[in-house]
Amino acid sequence: MKKLFLFVLTAVLFTSCISDDSIEEQEFYFEILPIEQVFLPETFTYGEIYQIEYNYYKPTTCYSFNELYYLIEGDFRTVAVINSVFEENDGLICEPLNEELEWRVFNFECTKNFGSYIFQFWQGQDSNGNDTYLTYEVPVE
Repeated sequence: MKKLFLFVLTAVLFTSCISDDSIEEQEFYFEILPIEQVFLPETFTYGEIYQIEYNYYKPTTCYSFNELYYLIEGDFRTVAVINSVFEENDGLICEPLNEELEWRVFNFECTKNFGSYIFQFWQGQDSNGNDTYLTYEVPVE
């Protein structure tokens, strides 16, 4: 998760350095949102590409999908959703979204012919500040 925080911090610093006086600036920040559900196949086959469906809740209309954090460490795949959150101002009013799920898909290619993949989908932090994950192990046939 430290790598994820460092990535988001780098992205914020990079975007804050870009300046174009001809463009009206919209204030925003990045926020990592918990993944609610994931739909994975029961097994993977070497060389096949799979569409992995997942969803998460967007709290307001000011949240916009930015990118999917995807970290590969051996057989582990850590996944988290990063949203841009735009600041409310004279031209933008943030409306609450009542339990509206945002559905997304990413492609996964099975590049090994044995073992299994372990997916960890970030779900937030517990009361002690520890990251929690939805964890799935998918064997390769």
